[in-house]
Amino acid sequence: MVGWTMVEVMIAVMPFHGHVAPLAAVAEAFLTAGHGVRVYTGAAHADRFATLGARVVTWESAPDFDEHNVPATFPELRGKKGPRQMLTNVEQLFVRTGADQAADLTRAYAEQAWDVIVADGLSMGARFASELTDTPWVTVSIVPLAIPSRDLPPPILGLSPARGLAGRLRDSVLRAVTRAATRGIQRAYSEERERAGLPLRGFPLDQAFISPELVCASGVAELEYPRSDLATQVVFVGELTRPRASDAALPSWWPDAESSESPIVHVTQGTLNVDPHDLIEPAFAALGRQRVLLVAATGRADDAGLPFPAPPNARVAGFIPYDALLPRLDVMITNGGWGGVLAALARGIPLIVAGGDLDKPEIAARVAWAGAGVNLRTGRPRPRAILAAWRRVTADDSYRANAKRLAESLGGHDGPREVVEHTMALLARRRAPEPGG
Repeated sequence: MVGWTMVEVMIAVMPFHGHVAPLAAVAEAFLTAGHGVRVYTGAAHADRFATLGARVVTWESAPDFDEHNVPATFPELRGKKGPRQMLTNVEQLFVRTGADQAADLTRAYAEQAWDVIVADGLSMGARFASELTDTPWVTVSIVPLAIPSRDLPPPILGLSPARGLAGRLRDSVLRAVTRAATRGIQRAYSEERERAGLPLRGFPLDQAFISPELVCASGVAELEYPRSDLATQVVFVGELTRPRASDAALPSWWPDAESSESPIVHVTQGTLNVDPHDLIEPAFAALGRQRVLLVAATGRADDAGLPFPAPPNARVAGFIPYDALLPRLDVMITNGGWGGVLAALARGIPLIVAGGDLDKPEIAARVAWAGAGVNLRTGRPRPRAILAAWRRVTADDSYRANAKRLAESLGGHDGPREVVEHTMALLARRRAPEPGG
């Protein structure tokens, strides 16, 4: 971009593996383009960004935590699943840390000013820091858009768009119910704004995680429900992380995958809620007698063992490099992490999605709506539901055809590079003189 040779960028990342991976790709793209990059995240992920060449600012005023034991820092989350977990998670972890995140960020700004803050879409601290420093803020949405719409049900329920008058009435009622259910979050947001020294009449809660100038949304328009009121600052950028040649060791059983004459079905528990009883165990029960090779990832590199026996046709590891695995897959059974879902769809792999909590029911619903997979409508499916879904996906060619259609659309993007380009265009617009000025 003419006139911008180098800028100083602050990237704010919530300290979860699923957030760190896409924002690390964005940080690398800014560094490759020659810009100065600092990253604000948890201490556990500092090395990931330092290795890229970024300078790291860790959570200090904000309560840093272990993503594998979040209740140790936020005890309010203990024992909660489903919608209750989502509401408590948003309030305690994302909203009530906002003022403390902003304190960390504004100290970093005082030490060296940034030109723009590029943030994980769930970083409340970035919103507050942008207001406090009067600097531009770019949202990078690493999950499906959660922007409310008059045309859609509330974005936390995993429901597809309504059809007809009765459906629209349903969505209207649900929007009212959701407003009531989220009063605690709204109260927390007001209290955090006050703690941060910001006016209470600032941006309302439904705009709190959305930059008013630029939202770079991972995914493609074909995975977004049609709506008449989509914010004009939203741009779709495709995948933010793409599997590439990895130095990670392949499991000792990998030759079985390379030589398998049976279709390979991958079962992934994700990296956050990793109880193998939720999805891996019923998937083994469903497909343990079928002519497939089951390849399961527990999401724990430090503990790949299972508390139950694996069937003879199953192979298990903590993590498996996707650059090696994905080209061999026939079907993926997933808990619905957005990064893994996009990785599979970008290679035309149909999905079976068991989305149980947080954003995952919404992801499962979108995959089914796009015709690229089956939504099991629970995070703890029964074996017979998984078996029926697998039979549907393998017997009906439309699932694979729709996955390939989405792969073509995703293949037209270079997400990290596009985030850099859109950010630089925003800064150029801000620099441009007013007409007639």
